[in-house]
Amino acid sequence: MTTLAKPEYTNKELFNKLILPTSTAGSLPKPVWLAEPETLWSPWKLQDEELIAGKKEALRLSLQDQQQAGINIVSDGEQTRQHFVTTFIEHLNGVDFEKRETVRIRDRYDASVPTVVGPVSRQKSVFVEDAKFLRQQTTQPIKWALPGPMTMIDTLYDDHYKSREKLAWEFAKILNQEAKELEAIGVDIIQFDEPAFNVFFDEVNEWGIACLERAIEGLKCETAVHICYGYGIKANTDWKKTLGSEWRQYENVFPKLQQSNIDIISLECQNSHVPMELIELLRGKKIMIGAIDVATNTIETPEEVANTLRKALNYVDADKLYPCTNCGMAPLPSEIATAKLNALSAGAAIVRQELSKKHIKKRASAF
Repeated sequence: MTTLAKPEYTNKELFNKLILPTSTAGSLPKPVWLAEPETLWSPWKLQDEELIAGKKEALRLSLQDQQQAGINIVSDGEQTRQHFVTTFIEHLNGVDFEKRETVRIRDRYDASVPTVVGPVSRQKSVFVEDAKFLRQQTTQPIKWALPGPMTMIDTLYDDHYKSREKLAWEFAKILNQEAKELEAIGVDIIQFDEPAFNVFFDEVNEWGIACLERAIEGLKCETAVHICYGYGIKANTDWKKTLGSEWRQYENVFPKLQQSNIDIISLECQNSHVPMELIELLRGKKIMIGAIDVATNTIETPEEVANTLRKALNYVDADKLYPCTNCGMAPLPSEIATAKLNALSAGAAIVRQELSKKHIKKRASAF
């Protein structure tokens, strides 16, 4: 039976001294009384005031699960949103959710999506009240995820701008407004989810990273971009089978990301065919290493997690390595996700102890 790990640090001052702080990429399973489990875009089971209260309770429980598992940088587990992209978009002007078209999502699968029918804008904050509630529940560092501009445009049919780039720049401005308000209420890390960066390489380098930098413009908190191979759903796992024995997609965007103003790059590494040496292209950046596979119910052992982190340490300095999950875990059974978080914390603790021993030995040899 796995013993629940306890967080080594419970406030930001002590957190700054912690090596290998653990985190999650984003979503965690929702309670069965709130939404259908193991399902993306699951309809809410509650309505009106009950739904508002239920979302808060789910957020609080998700935080509790992370804390009990020993996660150092906590999040909302995306408990108040149905989907990591569309929940943000549905709060914007200029997008008609009744007028739908079928588009190809990341050149991988077809989906019925809303249509951009006019200028996009944000009347008020989308997630600030939820983030404020999370901030009130803990003194630990908190991370908040937002969809990235390129991934947003890949989830819509554009009948107004007629240009992926123009629409992405408009979304970047809107995201920057939201990010500044999140920073103001105490969010420590703002993460932009950009799985589209693993697909549209020319656009990423021509304007995608520039749009991302517009989204973080003026922020003083840490910023991250999460680039992965997607949730553990069939469309994504089938796509991965076509990528061969080496997944080198990251190689196309790493050089320019290394030169960008983004502080942290979040990557998928566990059970993937990504050559770990590609991370050398990001030398100097903080790296969230995905050491938990979200596309399987098999629970990693702490030693398997530790081994992934050890490999990464050949290319990332220890003070810049953040153990994480490959992607969000919303489609997983709740008990599996919890066990995987425990494995992540336990594996990080193994490597942390190894690094501490090396440090002590090195200091001793200096005398």
